[in-house]
Amino acid sequence: MKLEKRNESGPAEPEADMKPTGKKPVVVYIMVLFIAAFLLMAWSFASHQRSNTEALGRLQSSVTAMQGVQELQDQVISLQKELAEAEKSLQELEDEEFAQRSAAEHLEKQCDAMELLYILQQQYSAGEYAACRQTMDSFESGRYGEALPRLASGSVTQPEDRYQQLKEAVEAREAEAAQAESGDQEAAA
Repeated sequence: MKLEKRNESGPAEPEADMKPTGKKPVVVYIMVLFIAAFLLMAWSFASHQRSNTEALGRLQSSVTAMQGVQELQDQVISLQKELAEAEKSLQELEDEEFAQRSAAEHLEKQCDAMELLYILQQQYSAGEYAACRQTMDSFESGRYGEALPRLASGSVTQPEDRYQQLKEAVEAREAEAAQAESGDQEAAA
């Protein structure tokens, strides 16, 4: 009977009242959990986004610094190439200067040799055989014979041949003078 009373008295109403009140707190609890989870996810996303932005900023500054370093390295390489080219040019100029200096020294020695040859000719023509001997000694000690120019063959006597002719002539005159002196000494004795 008790069962009947309960069924008769309107079992539909308490069940209807219980369903909405019993499910409502669970739905609210689930919504609160979803909202909390969503807020945690949003906070986590914002936190990760901020740290990613900071990391990107650091990476960007690193990339900028590396680009600056790369530009400096390119400049260093360019300057090293320019330096190598300048050193090569300098070496070429030094070699050219050495060659020109050597040629100038050779020409100067050649000029001095020709001047001594001229002086020797003048002294021989004047009959100054003692002066000729001094000039020939200077000529040979200075090794001016190697510096005499080689002229194109023609009607002009080569300077080296002219020196040999004058040397032989002076030596012949010196020998004659020595014989004459020894003859004078024998005559005086």
